[in-house]
Amino acid sequence: MDLNSVLRMGAEIFQKQAGAPAQGLPIEAIVQALMGLLGDGSGKLDLAGLVQKFSSGGLASLAQSWLGDGTNAPLGGAQLMQVLGSGAIGDFAKQLGIDTGVATQGLEAAIPAIVDKASSGGNLLEAAGGVEGLMGMASKLFGR
Repeated sequence: MDLNSVLRMGAEIFQKQAGAPAQGLPIEAIVQALMGLLGDGSGKLDLAGLVQKFSSGGLASLAQSWLGDGTNAPLGGAQLMQVLGSGAIGDFAKQLGIDTGVATQGLEAAIPAIVDKASSGGNLLEAAGGVEGLMGMASKLFGR
């Protein structure tokens, strides 16, 4: 699955999880907002960087559960705020015209699904900058 498809799938999950306030939002608007939140600032999705943020925030086991094809551990709103910060989530919500609570609720489901789908079948390898980048990320994730 290519990263654009992964983002689109994440946007659909976000829309469903966020409920009524997000139902009328165009999927493309959600995709753009997700790219802004999860991107590297140059228009590229930075899932390796996102996983690293969770690892640095003391949530390595949480992020590890999303990698590959196993069961995803749930992401809580407090954990999301801890890793991404209230400012980034507030900007995301503002971009979509919804409140921060609704945005957090949708992101709790969307982010684990995005990382899971992007890492299924090795796609995270490309996002991490090849084998070397993924090995560096893995060593940090597992504390080596």
